[in-house]
Amino acid sequence: MLDESTWPAFARLVEANGGIFGGCWCIAFHLDPRGPKGQCKPYRETKERLVREGRAQAALVFDGEDALGWCQFGPTADLPNIKNRKNYEAGMDMLPDWRLPCFFVGKGYRKHGVAKLALRAALDEIARLGGGVVEAYPFDVEAVKTSSSFLHAGTVRMFLTEGFELVRQIGKSQWVVRKTIGPMT
Repeated sequence: MLDESTWPAFARLVEANGGIFGGCWCIAFHLDPRGPKGQCKPYRETKERLVREGRAQAALVFDGEDALGWCQFGPTADLPNIKNRKNYEAGMDMLPDWRLPCFFVGKGYRKHGVAKLALRAALDEIARLGGGVVEAYPFDVEAVKTSSSFLHAGTVRMFLTEGFELVRQIGKSQWVVRKTIGPMT
């Protein structure tokens, strides 16, 4: 899990990949969607602060000391920003307890199951933390071919394999998927 002890490995992976997605440091989903642009700059320092405060969670996948990728997760209040917000809010029936808004897998490790391992670890951690309704916003790559480097939200197929249900479409190829996770016993 992402915490102060794993921060250095997380930071090395982000830096090795140019700050990821234009230098966002996996902070975009923490932003207030109605707030000013650049509200969390500098992103690296903000992300590190959120990790220290326990408000930035991710299930990291390691090979020895090296982080290969992660699945970001957290309570909806900690991750208020999502892509295609207008479409999402127009058809929203409920807010989930947890969101899984973002994955990242480093260059050279994509298409090797790292995202699926991270997803499973995130779901296990959510169960350990008491469970609840979990929502994610993956892409249907069967409908629209997409480079794996742009699949920041994962794929519909990966989520369906893990027992998520399709709820509704919010973008050209983006869906809301949902699953209820019971508490770990």
